[in-house]
Amino acid sequence: MNERTNMNEALILVGTLLVGASLGAFFFGGLWWTVRMGPSSEWSGLVFSGSFIFRTCIVVAGFYLVSRGDWIRLVASMVGFLLARSIVTKLIRIPVDKRTRSLKQANNDHC
Repeated sequence: MNERTNMNEALILVGTLLVGASLGAFFFGGLWWTVRMGPSSEWSGLVFSGSFIFRTCIVVAGFYLVSRGDWIRLVASMVGFLLARSIVTKLIRIPVDKRTRSLKQANNDHC
């Protein structure tokens, strides 16, 4: 293999990593949205189930299309997906004092 082929393969892997990160942002961002909006819905079970099925179908189709049957591309896209999970988790984290206050309030409501 020549140097140009190696460069093209590296760019393809970076692209698949970015696509995986986009899929992860979509999946985990959608999960965050569902958890925030679902409980207030009249049909919360349908909202949660439908959201899960929709997000999963989009992500699996995205992995299938971006990998093109190459396991290395699939791994690169999954790494991007997991990186996006870490990033989304850090961006939407509830501050500890607020979370503790919410738990205390929930416990007082049940007593």
